[in-house]
Amino acid sequence: MLRIGCHLSSSKGYLAMGKEAVKIGANTFQFFTRNPRGGKAKELNLSDVEAYLEFAEEHGIGQILAHAPYTLNACAKDAGLRQFAYDTMCDDLNRLKYIPEAMYNFHPGSHVGQGTEAGISFIADILNRIHEQRTTILLETMAGKGTEMGRSFEELAMIIDRVEDSSHLGVCLDTCHVFDGGYDIVHKLDKTLEEFDQVIGLNRLKAVHLNDSKNELGSHKDRHEKIGEGRIGIETFAAIVKHPKLKELPFYLETPNDLEGYQREIALLREKAQC
Repeated sequence: MLRIGCHLSSSKGYLAMGKEAVKIGANTFQFFTRNPRGGKAKELNLSDVEAYLEFAEEHGIGQILAHAPYTLNACAKDAGLRQFAYDTMCDDLNRLKYIPEAMYNFHPGSHVGQGTEAGISFIADILNRIHEQRTTILLETMAGKGTEMGRSFEELAMIIDRVEDSSHLGVCLDTCHVFDGGYDIVHKLDKTLEEFDQVIGLNRLKAVHLNDSKNELGSHKDRHEKIGEGRIGIETFAAIVKHPKLKELPFYLETPNDLEGYQREIALLREKAQC
């Protein structure tokens, strides 16, 4: 069965997110661990977590994805910002240990002129210092804006290779990001997956962000579009959700939508998965 959901607001708690997911036909969801532009997280409500876990089991919700805030930059030039990234990740992972199967996704960051080698080194250093390994940590594929890290499969592989114990590390493939980054998933989906397997290994691919793109292939701009309304197109998404190497993965929508729009996209992609 297709495991698909969207990005939900965590402001009302886990149980509220679970109920919203079921209401729109989702069986998983993604959420920010804290304000995406801020720093401090709300106090964890363990009774809400317990109520959510009961609700999730009853309704078949699984493998939710926690997204780190955008302010986290593991390869910042400023040591204080790198420490903030480390502290934030440790705090997030400490909270997620109460939710079995939850995964944690983060943008690798921007090296801000220090160079790719320095960026890789700083990100790997933080991952090496994190000792909470009960939660799978995902590096997200990026579009390559400015000095953004993770613009290629090779960059992600180099980060993972620098981590001493990488057994808990995986990758979240974002369709808009890889398309804007130059991977032609429209005409060469199989070739792209073969390249991913050769460079990183498909065993590392743990989740997929489903986003159409407002931009042309290789634009390096990262502007998400609704499913079927951008340059990637509905037929590519139909191929993705049915692909034998992808169909068992959880899919998360990050399209510019409200809940009603997400409900339509989820229904559409479920229909395509059955075709």
